[in-house]
Amino acid sequence: MAAGHEDRQAPLKSYCKGLLLPGERKSIEPMAARLDPANVQPMRQSLHHLVAKAAWSDEALLEQVRNYVLPTMRKQGSVVAWIVDDTGFPKKGKHSVGVTRQYCGQLGKQENCRVAVSLSVATWGSSLPVAYRLYLPKEWAEDAERLKTTEVPEKIEFQTKPEIALDQIRTAIAAKVDRGVVLADAAYGINTEFRDELTGLGLPYVMGIQSSMTVWEPGKQPLPAKSRKKIGRPPRLLQRATNHQPVSMKQLAIGLPSIAFKEIAWRQGTDRKLQSRFAAVRVRPAHRDYWKAEPHAEEWLLVEWPRGDAEPTKYWISMLPANTSLKALVKMAKHRWIIERDYEELKQELGLGHFEGRNWRGFHHHATLCIAAYGFLVAERNRFSPSARAGHLGFITPEPAADFRPRGTSRAA
Repeated sequence: MAAGHEDRQAPLKSYCKGLLLPGERKSIEPMAARLDPANVQPMRQSLHHLVAKAAWSDEALLEQVRNYVLPTMRKQGSVVAWIVDDTGFPKKGKHSVGVTRQYCGQLGKQENCRVAVSLSVATWGSSLPVAYRLYLPKEWAEDAERLKTTEVPEKIEFQTKPEIALDQIRTAIAAKVDRGVVLADAAYGINTEFRDELTGLGLPYVMGIQSSMTVWEPGKQPLPAKSRKKIGRPPRLLQRATNHQPVSMKQLAIGLPSIAFKEIAWRQGTDRKLQSRFAAVRVRPAHRDYWKAEPHAEEWLLVEWPRGDAEPTKYWISMLPANTSLKALVKMAKHRWIIERDYEELKQELGLGHFEGRNWRGFHHHATLCIAAYGFLVAERNRFSPSARAGHLGFITPEPAADFRPRGTSRAA
């Protein structure tokens, strides 16, 4: 059992039940009051010990959740994507583990918060977080006193968010999780080393990028190394020239002919099909290729330019095969939306951000149990066909006997 001792089974079930029950606040005290109104304090102590003190493995429990939920997801379709993301939790003060002033996606600005990096596995219809870890800012990782106070394990060192994500991805590969295309936003896509590592692991990707990223236009690449001289080592590094330079994504996109942009619908929204104008061309990234002996490999540049807008609004770079259709590129790039739904439910319905403790273990235990509760919901939804989830269960209603007549009706009827 992932939770360790048998005496943790009942508190674990109670904690997950508390997360699933209605209620605005999913911190320990309100959940204890809802779970056992006549014995609030004993229930509170039990839940607190489980989540803040007990030394069970988050990784082991998440593995069990994954093994339970993924088979039900695969009944409705195969795994298509691994989605890397991070999510922020606004938090006052400076004593809770990982809290500092940094960009908070939930608020869309710099704010006092903590941030966690996650890896989710997705089919076209469902997704499930399979790894989750707090990002520990450098100022925290270098403060021995705060690390000790918040009980951060000694093995935890400073890692960037892409480095945390790569560890999660390597763990998923080692566990032989069904592979998918890696999706991430521009905070990860702009990181050349991150993309190169994924390529080395044999994982294709579609990632958001910033419009300022430079590439070589279709059909172009850096100049070859200088000619060899009579003495010395032969030159190896690629070159550029005054009239032979890469361009920014934005420059390239704006220079494309209007005929290059096609109207593409990628999925059905609440009341209409979601669609926009897209173009895709093959380019070579130019990032520091003057320090390389070989140019970067060709990739897809995908551009979204909604009709009526003055300029393109979104850019992606992708290592999907060269014969991938524009519609398939768009559908995959836009599939990152599915984890927005996950985090909305995890935060609003299951209280992912409601843990009030300050230590490392409590933060991760609470998140793991939230994901376990969410996994249960995902599994239950996937036990039915898509039409059933829309309210059409397809149950067969038995026909009444031929001579049956409801009361009050005439025999002739």
